[in-house]
Amino acid sequence: MDTPFLTPVEKPKGLWEKLLYFYCKKKFGKVMTPLKVMAARMPFGFAAFSGKISQLDNKLQLPAETVMLVRQKVAEINVCHFCIDIGRARTIASSMDQSKFDELADYQTSNRFSEKERVLLDFVTMLTRDRKMEQELFDKVAKHYDERSICEIVWITATEFYYNIGNIGLNIHSDRLCDITKMRKGQRA
Repeated sequence: MDTPFLTPVEKPKGLWEKLLYFYCKKKFGKVMTPLKVMAARMPFGFAAFSGKISQLDNKLQLPAETVMLVRQKVAEINVCHFCIDIGRARTIASSMDQSKFDELADYQTSNRFSEKERVLLDFVTMLTRDRKMEQELFDKVAKHYDERSICEIVWITATEFYYNIGNIGLNIHSDRLCDITKMRKGQRA
């Protein structure tokens, strides 16, 4: 069943919520379900917190493709259909190599991924799936990434997990944002 456990709030009451809905519709082509289900029921500060994560992501030094590979891998492991969809929409909007994201599940054997990316994705997989880290794997990551980059990778993994759990807990699935983005870019959906 793809229906959220709570009925989406289609018409927000407060001014801030109305502005947030307007902004979201303008940016994504629709008001996203997590906004209508969770943010609409919480004090505004909670929605602002999620927005702050996006603002902080703009301060990351890792390349955008690396950030999206991490986010997509975490969302796939957690099976968050909304996050997989919005992440893919962002990769399309940013003109990233879609074939690489198509092969993300097979990153260990795909020739589209460098050794550096494989180590990164092994790190993210262990952190997300097992919620632990082994010194040996950490040392492999440290051969490819500096200390700030490692902290950024952990930040991205943790914040993606935050988004995933919110959507999974409320049974929020894909908003088909990927299709909207393809239509906006003139691609076949």
